[in-house]
Amino acid sequence: MMNATITDYLDRHKAAIEAIEHLVPTIARAAEMLQRVLDENGKVLICGNGGSAADSQHFAAELVGRFRRERRALPAVALTTDTSALTAIGNDYGFEQIFSRQAEALANKGDVLIGISTSGHSANVLNAVRVARERGCRTIGLLGRDGGSIAPEVDVPLVVPSEQTSHIQEAHIVVIHLLCELLESTFASKQE
Repeated sequence: MMNATITDYLDRHKAAIEAIEHLVPTIARAAEMLQRVLDENGKVLICGNGGSAADSQHFAAELVGRFRRERRALPAVALTTDTSALTAIGNDYGFEQIFSRQAEALANKGDVLIGISTSGHSANVLNAVRVARERGCRTIGLLGRDGGSIAPEVDVPLVVPSEQTSHIQEAHIVVIHLLCELLESTFASKQE
């Protein structure tokens, strides 16, 4: 019984990872956009809920710290980490505004906002994308299923075509690591 459950899970995991192979050109486009923003002294703002909040923090940490190679620190902020801001905004404006209010305060023209949503329908992520665009930011969506309502609102939609949240998240971390690898290769080579 357990062996069958493990095998079934791994088969669905492999299918989700294989499904992102069609994203190779889009991942490259997202990496080029991020590289341009960072070259021009812009910053990366990242948001998501639940596991996607953790992925936001993971992504920001890899950019500010390092992924695998030495290079300059890259400016990135996870909008999921300031509990005082999140709870104050949630209390005063509503949960749907927790990221958009921060985007209004922190996003500048030339920055990029990355919204992570396994459903593609997270209202607070969608609102942040809209505010970021109004402020002159580029936008990337790391999404699941069919991309939902967020996909048509972002400049670069990276959609994992799976219905299972856990497998979407597993594929998202692969995409995040690929973006880190591409950015780090660029910025580490500029230091040499």
